Amino acid sequence: MKTNNESLGSDFILVGFSDQPQLEKILFVVVLISYLLTLMSNTAIILVSSLDPKLHTPMYYFLTNLSFVDLCLTTTIVPQLLWNLHGLAKTVTPIGCAIQLYVALALGSTECVLLAVMAYDRYAAICRPLHYATVMHPRLCQSLVGVAWLSGVGNTLVQGTITLQLPLCGNRRIYHFICEVPAMIKLACVDIHANEVQLFMASLILLLLPLALILVSYGYISQAVMRIRSAQAWRKALGTCGSHLLVVSLFYGTITAVYIQPNSSYAHRQGKFITLLYTVATPTLNPLIYTLRNKDVKGALKRLVRKDQSIGK
Repeated sequence: MKTNNESLGSDFILVGFSDQPQLEKILFVVVLISYLLTLMSNTAIILVSSLDPKLHTPMYYFLTNLSFVDLCLTTTIVPQLLWNLHGLAKTVTPIGCAIQLYVALALGSTECVLLAVMAYDRYAAICRPLHYATVMHPRLCQSLVGVAWLSGVGNTLVQGTITLQLPLCGNRRIYHFICEVPAMIKLACVDIHANEVQLFMASLILLLLPLALILVSYGYISQAVMRIRSAQAWRKALGTCGSHLLVVSLFYGTITAVYIQPNSSYAHRQGKFITLLYTVATPTLNPLIYTLRNKDVKGALKRLVRKDQSIGK
């Protein structure tokens, strides 16, 4: 895979929040706490979903994949961010920058498609409950997850490679805290209109198309929920769907502001803070949203704790 030779020269400077030293100290503490919570909570969901037989369902299979994506995404970004926030050196090597760009873009793209897959799962569970086991059979679930991962890898190979091919003419200062496509293409010393069009088209496919599918799914779900007469079933449907909708709102509401209009004045001024939301805050909140609003996960956690206590005795 070829990249521009200039991109393999001296280190890049991640400007980040260096113009606000007091904010850097606050962010270091907040980001560190968020990262530790992300590691613990997402690992807990993966372990609980894998160890508890009652959670061996399509919903928790997809949730396990989402937690794994969030774990990898934050680990790709946060250690470098913490290092830059705490130290005087704000640099990243060209190889490190390229790896971060490829991996973060792949994981973010995968999450976009995975959230749409989870919406389809909720549609099948609520709108076609009698045929749910037939519709969401294991082979289909594995295929849908495979499509999500392949979409992410394919997108990053195309967008990442094209971005790294751009001539920089000595520009090494990235006005961001991570190596991300919208920030990287701004370093180019050539006309980037074609790159912006390509980024916009990719965003339409991997952001707006999955979001449209999610909205259509929840349109059908809302119609089905209105017809439910059992109060208990109605609350259960709202609980599981409400958790997913919160996650979708947090993720899509922030990432679209950066990728759909990367050159807008709002994205330029607030881009770093918006990126913090979908790379740091959302992976921290996702497991909390699912566990706090989900009796199945809380019940599984309690069973595992009791099992460990009984073994300890």
